Amino acid sequence: MTKWAGRTATEIAEAVRQKVVTPREVVADHLAAIAAQNGRVGAFRVVRATAALAEADAVGARTDLSRLPLAGVPVAVKDNLPVRGESTRNGSAATPATLAAEDHVTVARLRAAGAVVVGLTHVPELCVFGTTDGVHGIARNPWDPSRTAGGSSGGSAAAVAAGLVPLALGNDGMGSLRIPAAHCGLIGLKPGTGRVPAGLGGAWFGMSENGPLATTAADARLMFSVLAGETDERGDTDEAGETRPGADESADPPRALRIAVSTRSPIAGVRVGGAYASLARQAARALVEAGHRVSAAHPPYPLTFGTVILARWTGGTAQDAEGLDPRLLTPRTRRHAAIGRAAGRLGMLRADHRGALNKRLAPFFEEYDVLLTPALARRGPAADAWHERGWWANVLVNTACSPMTPPWNLSGHPALAMPFGSLPTGLPGSVQLVGRPGSELQLLAVVGQLEQARPWTRTAPAPPVRAVLD
Repeated sequence: MTKWAGRTATEIAEAVRQKVVTPREVVADHLAAIAAQNGRVGAFRVVRATAALAEADAVGARTDLSRLPLAGVPVAVKDNLPVRGESTRNGSAATPATLAAEDHVTVARLRAAGAVVVGLTHVPELCVFGTTDGVHGIARNPWDPSRTAGGSSGGSAAAVAAGLVPLALGNDGMGSLRIPAAHCGLIGLKPGTGRVPAGLGGAWFGMSENGPLATTAADARLMFSVLAGETDERGDTDEAGETRPGADESADPPRALRIAVSTRSPIAGVRVGGAYASLARQAARALVEAGHRVSAAHPPYPLTFGTVILARWTGGTAQDAEGLDPRLLTPRTRRHAAIGRAAGRLGMLRADHRGALNKRLAPFFEEYDVLLTPALARRGPAADAWHERGWWANVLVNTACSPMTPPWNLSGHPALAMPFGSLPTGLPGSVQLVGRPGSELQLLAVVGQLEQARPWTRTAPAPPVRAVLD
């Protein structure tokens, strides 16, 4: 029997459109993979087995099946976005178990494109920290289950990296897509401001964006186009004149770009480890070989950046915690929210920090098309109950591991993490690409170039199946 779990979204969708396989068969195969591996990696809080099979049948019966960009593709959704008929727990015991009446717009767009939601993935409480653990479970890195999958989209990343789904929906307010993508050897794209409908509430003062986790540039491009509502506008035609769902000009090799490479941490006092800086330099050489003009240059990060981002980070948590019973929140979350409320009282959240940062960055992005940096600064923490530890311990481990991602949430520039090389531990390596506003497809085209030049293993190897003796 043909196995579909572990295949790319583009391959699955094409096979469903050509009626090589039915959506039910595809979804059933992925549900079997989830049943076999979710206990090891802790990707899902909710697996929608019965509902997903029914939805797969509905997709298979659609009269527009041949034109669906994500026909029959199983997807996972981060548990801070409403999915119709499911509770949205956001990693907390304090959130209500009320069933959502409607899908979030990004979920609705995925379903309209033919995707089937197979489950909701684990997040840390209120999506605050870069390790995914809490009262609902711990998400582990499929490449090394003793290490965290990252956060806060850690469950989504674990699901994709383990081959349990080809695509997952997450969001990124301080690196919450890029950090787990970097740990798990995936592409995680944080779109620029306004490109994809954002989350609920204040979306961390406009810093949080919804985006895809995928294993190939083509899959990431396809999911981004669906989320951005651009699939129809960017359709291409095949030899018969039919629309080829998800095709666009970004599949072509990009022109020679001016690329800056920087291994300097944006946060004063935080050092980038040698192995992680080396990955960026290796990627720089690969980009030179691909025909780009690459030079060392550092963005003019302000010395006050660490203070500004802490105020926004904690302030966003204070907003999300409003109305929740503080007795049901973990101590680290309560402390985080309290600091955010204090920052608000001190007026630290009223200033136009985004405008000031972008004014400072404007000359840099006039000179360079793309910025290349390490995605992480050091090895990910252990997969452990970090929610039971103190606030300061969590802040220190998060900041030391992932200082490279937050500037681009504050500025609103598109940014992504992508697999590149490997670390001395044997885990996948990763680098970050940052572009000008509106350059998501250009960034993904660069990813496609590097994917061809330096291919990566798309998913972690599954553990051997032990023989059961009678």
